Amino acid sequence: MYDERTTELIAGHYREILKLLGENPEREGLVKTPERVAKALQFLTQGYSQDGSEIIRKAIFREEYQQMVLVKDIELYSTCEHHIMPFIGKAHVAYIPDGYITGLSKIARVVETYARRLQVQERLTVQIRDCIQETLRPLGVAVVIEAAHTCMQIRGVQKANAITTTSAFSGVFLKDERTRNEFLNLIKG
Repeated sequence: MYDERTTELIAGHYREILKLLGENPEREGLVKTPERVAKALQFLTQGYSQDGSEIIRKAIFREEYQQMVLVKDIELYSTCEHHIMPFIGKAHVAYIPDGYITGLSKIARVVETYARRLQVQERLTVQIRDCIQETLRPLGVAVVIEAAHTCMQIRGVQKANAITTTSAFSGVFLKDERTRNEFLNLIKG
């Protein structure tokens, strides 16, 4: 699962970082820390090796359903590209099919693919929307993400209860206020 050469290179840098912080990387509790951090970073950024469109294409089915399909409260764990600190939250994703549907788990996998990269929440929201819109070609896509950013909670402004909400809409979700409001009401409950 982990590339040995990448693990070795990242671990070497983390040994140096520990020294710069005034720590002894040979101390018992830290001896394996650089390797663990290297593996953790590879896990947290595994989305770079995944293709959201390919995930959807593996499960497209002909279906004449033209009502909203909503998968809400999809847990997401991502890493802020500005501070390399986690942001954690949930995504709500809906689409209105135009002759084709996809497996429900594929929606969650698309969220995971883009979340497991160095990110900003705004880009993540748009990438999920665009992937589903461009691959499935539905009548519209709606994405709302609500997340807590540890870079705001435990450093900087230190606002532990701050939640950031972003949204991205396409198609009927942009053009039809009733459809957009239906989506927004469904994710509230």
